[in-house]
Amino acid sequence: MSDRLIDMEDNVTQTGPKGVINDWRRFKLESMDQENLPSAKKELLRQMSSPHKAREDTRANLNRKMSVQEYELLKEEDEGCLKKYRRRCMQEMHDKLSFGPRFEGVHDLDSGEAFLEVIEKEHHTTMVVVHIYKVGVKGCEELNTCLDCLATEYPSVKFCRIDAVASGAAERFSDEVLPTLLVYKAGELLGNFLACTQHLNEEFFATDVEAFLNSYGLLPEKEVPVAEDEEENDVE
Repeated sequence: MSDRLIDMEDNVTQTGPKGVINDWRRFKLESMDQENLPSAKKELLRQMSSPHKAREDTRANLNRKMSVQEYELLKEEDEGCLKKYRRRCMQEMHDKLSFGPRFEGVHDLDSGEAFLEVIEKEHHTTMVVVHIYKVGVKGCEELNTCLDCLATEYPSVKFCRIDAVASGAAERFSDEVLPTLLVYKAGELLGNFLACTQHLNEEFFATDVEAFLNSYGLLPEKEVPVAEDEEENDVE
């Protein structure tokens, strides 16, 4: 039983500062071109990560503090390796957090039935943001432009818009309460913001709308794409 527990502990990614250091150490050693290393460094690598040592010794070795030699070895050419490590960690986090469908752009709804369908039938993990607008009403056109920008930055959120007249509830959504933002998840109304631009400056941008929705916790963590030039540098 104890051997099985040790095997399980060895395979589990550690958390906390010590776990991060050990995870980085493993990644660094695996990434190095050991074939072209000087013999002294090969020996140091063998001491740091030899699989032939006893299991208890290996675990103790991973949990001890780095020596000066190890630090100097790991410090060499760290910039490129650190970028790879950071990208791997971000990808792992993205894989854990990213589930449910993904969308492109803002979806135009042309009827009250389409409005109800997107609320009731969308995936239960999907946040649905609906903008109810009317052409000519102050702030509506600007808000549509802002949502176009946010839709590219939050592909897991379904941004929609519908003309108040087309919604079949024009009497409810009069000019005085437009533009209106409604936020749903799993069919439940989480946010109901009538005349929402009154909460923004007279001149507002996508970042202002983003901050407003974030203040109510209605947007997920923004995805941070890996820069193309970073990938190219790593390849070089």
